[in-house]
Amino acid sequence: WSIGDYVISGGEFAALVVTDAITRLIPGVLGDDDSALQDSFMQGLLDYPHYTRPEIINGQKVPQVLLSGDHKAIQRWRLKQALGRTWSRRPDLLDAIKKDDSLWDDERAKLLAEFKDEYQQ
Repeated sequence: WSIGDYVISGGEFAALVVTDAITRLIPGVLGDDDSALQDSFMQGLLDYPHYTRPEIINGQKVPQVLLSGDHKAIQRWRLKQALGRTWSRRPDLLDAIKKDDSLWDDERAKLLAEFKDEYQQ
């Protein structure tokens, strides 16, 4: 099994990584059982960026949509960011998703196109 594109000094570290990855899926191990379902790769995509307080750190602002309280808009933004991150960092994962009709639809295609337009500006 490969645990990534890097070299480690012994099998013990790889065993710890595999043990941790499996343990996270056991109900009750994490504080919130839904946490593991929101991790990168669980839905075939990389995770979206996460923000916390304060609203501005080193000149970087939290996107306004996340402060809006509009849960539907926030969910849409998160999916667009996850699609965009996957496109820019792991296009192989995105190619696999596009082959699965249960994971790829017109809305996801539209969000990815929006992300690409914003990315190239």
